[in-house]
Amino acid sequence: MGTGLDFEGKVVLVTGGAKGVGLGIARSFLAAGARVIVCGRNEPEALPAVGTAQAEFIAADVRDYESLQALFAAIRERHGRLDVLVNNAGGAPFALADKASPRFHEGIIRLNLIAPLNVAQLANAMMQDQDGGGVIVFIGSISALRASPGTAAYGAAKAAVLSLAQSLAVEWAPKVRVVAVSPGLVQTEQSHLHYGDEAGIAAVGATIPAGRLASPEDIGNACVFIASPLAAYASGCNLLLNGGGERPAFLAAAAAHD
Repeated sequence: MGTGLDFEGKVVLVTGGAKGVGLGIARSFLAAGARVIVCGRNEPEALPAVGTAQAEFIAADVRDYESLQALFAAIRERHGRLDVLVNNAGGAPFALADKASPRFHEGIIRLNLIAPLNVAQLANAMMQDQDGGGVIVFIGSISALRASPGTAAYGAAKAAVLSLAQSLAVEWAPKVRVVAVSPGLVQTEQSHLHYGDEAGIAAVGATIPAGRLASPEDIGNACVFIASPLAAYASGCNLLLNGGGERPAFLAAAAAHD
């Protein structure tokens, strides 16, 4: 019996797929045999690769609708179809809500909510017209499910993404499946900006039941599964990848079981 994780001949787009979590996602789909396209504003020094398989780069700014239209026109011209979209591009720097400007907040919402909605709309238009439909995966965040001090607008945008995935799953069914994958804390090349040096990263990892932060490949492998025929009945759902969660603060404060 096959594993159901063979993406040979399938075309996958990973927005922001050249670094961080997106890089892990791109590599996981390459390992599964997919033809992977990554997009970003600037071409990276090195493209995602696994063995001899390498991702294709198409320049695009996900915040600019005309740029997105050109991206999907290029995908249609070069490949004739799109089987999976992983809506990964996003993020936010640390900024306390009472100190950040309205323009800053609007930019965060635009990048993390409006942009992925526009990308999904264009992907759906392709998928509805092709045999086999397609799968759209929104990358959410643990920030959508708990307080997100320092990244409040980002957390709010990601919470909206989870609602969006549910609504689009209803609107675009049955031909297109729409799901969300929500990482907890992930160790990337920028982890030091949030957690400090290696000792700081290890200390944060020790607070997670799994004993470590997630790797980008952990998230990528989950995306391969959720986009595969093995998850054919999954739609409108959110796959939470948090290593067991975060130890409740009251347990550290309580003295009853010392």
